[in-house]
Amino acid sequence: MCRWMAYSGSPIMLDALLYKPQHSLIDQSLHSKLGVETTNGDGFGVGWYAEGGCGIFHSVGPAWSNRNLRELSSHISSPIVFAHIRASTGSPVQESNCHPFRHEGWLWMHNGSIAEFGKIKRELLFAVDPGLFDSIEGSTDSEVMFYLALTFGLRDDPPGAVARMAGFVEQVGRAHDIENPLQMTVATTDGVRTWAFRYSTIKKSRSLFYSTDVLALRALHPESEFLRSVSAESRLIVSEPFGELEGAWNAVPESTWGVVQPGPDGMHHFAPMTP
Repeated sequence: MCRWMAYSGSPIMLDALLYKPQHSLIDQSLHSKLGVETTNGDGFGVGWYAEGGCGIFHSVGPAWSNRNLRELSSHISSPIVFAHIRASTGSPVQESNCHPFRHEGWLWMHNGSIAEFGKIKRELLFAVDPGLFDSIEGSTDSEVMFYLALTFGLRDDPPGAVARMAGFVEQVGRAHDIENPLQMTVATTDGVRTWAFRYSTIKKSRSLFYSTDVLALRALHPESEFLRSVSAESRLIVSEPFGELEGAWNAVPESTWGVVQPGPDGMHHFAPMTP
């Protein structure tokens, strides 16, 4: 499987998220504690937003030894950052299979799998909007999920589109006698709001956590320079916690979606829908 993180808040240098935390995403690429695999070395990707739009950087090598990532991360600042380290579930190790995936101004990343993907891949791909089909570059189930969500209305209704995507994958999977078709933690963003989803058919989803409100954490840990440097709106969503700071992390409940946005954030029950 994989590990990922999504940040939204005041502009922050990428290395403050990727390298500096005690159990950062780079550390997790070698020493994951909650993932299916301890090592996530089958490529990585980072996406960010700046005045010129949305940028991404992918590499097929492991994140822990990439000199270009270390160099870029100390010079890029962004209010929204997506980062993903990959452990392949069978698809090739190539740049087009690295997350986050991008379409226009949208980013998408995923941890999990579509069970027996090869068995139902053709049927899932035929459901993608023909106007979007040529934009698919790789061979992963994760990218197909993204383009199905776009087909089902991601740009207008992200929670509904992801629910319809999940419902369609389960419908097709069960028609092919796949008992538990879907396992996912997903993050997607339009550059302003970030949505995250935790769901699996079997109701034993991969781990996902969100950070506690910054003002509450400052009261608990007034000594923290990092907490003083970020805005009260800042929030992290991660596959596994970046450290053991008391009170900093909260598990996302099973079958839940949430949104991080200007103003109040929200968390809601998630259920697939038949499109």
